[in-house]
Amino acid sequence: MMSDITLAFERTGSGPPLIILHGLFGSSTNWGSIAQCLTKSYSVDRVDLRNHGVSPWHDTMDYVDMADDVKQFIEQHQLENPILLGHSMGGKVAMQLALSHPELLTRLMVVDIAPVAYPPATDGQMDVLAGMEAMEVEALSSRKEAEQRLVATIEDEATRKFVLTNLIRNEDGGYRWRLNLASIRDNYDRLREKPLLGEAFTKPTLFVKGALSNYIQAQNEEEILDLFPRASVKTIMQAGHWLHAERPQAFQKIATDFLLQDEN
Repeated sequence: MMSDITLAFERTGSGPPLIILHGLFGSSTNWGSIAQCLTKSYSVDRVDLRNHGVSPWHDTMDYVDMADDVKQFIEQHQLENPILLGHSMGGKVAMQLALSHPELLTRLMVVDIAPVAYPPATDGQMDVLAGMEAMEVEALSSRKEAEQRLVATIEDEATRKFVLTNLIRNEDGGYRWRLNLASIRDNYDRLREKPLLGEAFTKPTLFVKGALSNYIQAQNEEEILDLFPRASVKTIMQAGHWLHAERPQAFQKIATDFLLQDEN
């Protein structure tokens, strides 16, 4: 099915194509420093998924639709044998595309997410969403005021600062969220689902988890290997769910070692 979404993106570097897909509440800008370290070897496309960044908004938001968006992006830009790297929600989009159209990709890197359905209690994403929706952004006088208001619902400072990357100024000087919060809320149960199963993806695959994160657990590894038989799992110590931001050098080392290893 042809997607009706044309994804926004930022491209840097030259070489074989590498596509980076951000997680929920993220955008292409969150991966700028990681992309920069990979531009010596790759043409890196940081993509804004639907309802995020500057990509179009849409009422539906499931993994089949989002994978179709990325498939169309690959075809529109005539990317041959791209590598796909996805974090969290973006990791599930990447897995969905790899399972649905394995012929499109050459290898896959999934960051801190497993091919499983997650119960609501396993994350605080709805609390984050509630905090964003409750804020009357049009009445804000400064970003500092916005952060102060988020303290009540988002205790973790790093998470607040991450969320605030989505707060932007209008031309009239006021503020707005560049996320489609209504669609994210309406589709949140779909975002917790596992990817729809296709044929196994038999090309090189790496899962990277944060030691302080619960998103990839030991019992998930059997399911990972069923769907991605050439997968390995690496752990970054002293890192949580946003491990690429918390331990960027460790993440860059693992990513580079995997991406540049011999195909066979």
